[in-house]
Amino acid sequence: MDARRARRRSWRRTPGRRLTGARARSAEDWWWDRLAPSGSEYHLLQADSMLLVLPGPGPVRARAHRRITRRAQRPQSSGPAATAKPRPRPRPEAAPDPEQGPDPGWGDRIPLEVLVQIFGLLVAADGPMPFLGRAARVCRHWREAASQPALWHKVTLSPPLAGRGVKGSVKAEKKLLASLEWLMPNRFSQLQKLTLIHWKSQVHAVLKLVSEFCPRLTFLKLSDCHSVTTDALVMLAKACHQLHSLDLQHSMVESTAVVSFLEEAGPRMRRLWLTYSFQTTAILGALLGSCCPKLQVLELSTGLNRNNTPLLLPIEVLQKGCPQLQPEPCPQVLRLLNLMWLPKPSGRGAALGPGFPHLEELCLASSTCNFVSNDVLSRLLHGSPNLRLLDLRGCARITPAGLRDLPCKELEQLHWGLYGVSDRLSLAKEGSTLLTQKWHHTLRELDLSGQGFSEKDLEQALAAFSGTHGGAHPALCSLNLRGTRVTASTISSMISSCPGLLYLNLESCRCLPRGLKRAYRGLEEVQWCLEQLLTSPSSSS
Repeated sequence: MDARRARRRSWRRTPGRRLTGARARSAEDWWWDRLAPSGSEYHLLQADSMLLVLPGPGPVRARAHRRITRRAQRPQSSGPAATAKPRPRPRPEAAPDPEQGPDPGWGDRIPLEVLVQIFGLLVAADGPMPFLGRAARVCRHWREAASQPALWHKVTLSPPLAGRGVKGSVKAEKKLLASLEWLMPNRFSQLQKLTLIHWKSQVHAVLKLVSEFCPRLTFLKLSDCHSVTTDALVMLAKACHQLHSLDLQHSMVESTAVVSFLEEAGPRMRRLWLTYSFQTTAILGALLGSCCPKLQVLELSTGLNRNNTPLLLPIEVLQKGCPQLQPEPCPQVLRLLNLMWLPKPSGRGAALGPGFPHLEELCLASSTCNFVSNDVLSRLLHGSPNLRLLDLRGCARITPAGLRDLPCKELEQLHWGLYGVSDRLSLAKEGSTLLTQKWHHTLRELDLSGQGFSEKDLEQALAAFSGTHGGAHPALCSLNLRGTRVTASTISSMISSCPGLLYLNLESCRCLPRGLKRAYRGLEEVQWCLEQLLTSPSSSS
């Protein structure tokens, strides 16, 4: 009786288990053959949350075998039934279950070229450090990909700052310098752009390593760095023959060191960023002496501490010292930011200078008193027909007539906002139409914040954007009218005429209804502003 019950139990359990395992394994094999059949020169690679189909022969994958369930051993019984029982066949051992979860070796199966491309995307977003250093510790394959010199073109080095004093700062710089002694010859052989931030004592040692192992360096930025010596800069200029851009803003560098560097690397210099101080006069003297004939970008701004020392800059001499002696026209940028600038008088009957024929960007923005007038602007831009960006924020002495007489006909960005001007009675009340009528077909950004133009004058000026030529919409996408006398009807017609408007600043506009005096960013907010203006009682009346 007990033997009969055992046979019944084994018969009930065995078919269900055998059928379920067969179905699961056959479905897995079917998907495997469908995605990467044998002989197709493709193979599958399983990761945590993805399944990759890669070219080339892959590793041999053991096919899942059907599990053969063991039948319950029947106890031997006496009688005729025992003699009729067939002899059991030898059963093969059951195959082990496949490992659940990701394959531990999937990272080794990605081709090196694909892995380098993936690392390149991460490096472009966040920089090579510390990601590449951590990726090199994963496995040998990742280490080989992370050591490719093509991933180390742009590097920023900064010692940790949080919770350390002077002694801790020196210790942190020495620790980082010890790592750089290995990184420079093994990783930085193709370094092109280097930025050093908050280095106080080991700048000379770092620049020495750069001059020895980074011959392809083209750009160097020193931000908030101290103890930059003349020997270090001159050594760098002699070793790195492709270095053409230097940014020394907010760093303590002696003027003699900069002048010595320009004397060595001046003929190939294209971009130069400086912080104005009482020592800048010697550097400007070297620039005026034609030591950098190929200079394209010159930016001179004040540091964090406000400097009230006036800058006396002869415009015509600067134009002769930086004439852009290149066979092809290159964009040229001149920025004199937040300076008390005193242009040197040209004298009676003096001829105009050669100008800047390739100048595309001129920034004279200032939050303090400046002496930029129509005459100064004409002396700067009389030979610049290709100007694209003009930043005159804070230049209260410029008039619309002076802007109209400029030779540039395709200006794209005009920033003429006035911030913190106390004497608003002396501002021009008319003339804004002269600007929009000249550049309405090319302007993409317009800033008239703080200007004293009347309601009628602004209405006529902004109406120039409503007239389309050939069915094309205006290119205007940013408009700043903060603190002006613009009206609701003018803004409504302006938004309707410029469907590409993405930024609109209406803060402190007294002629607008309450609740709408704010900045609008994005197409949805600008269209919401239009709906509110059309439904407001003031606009309908």
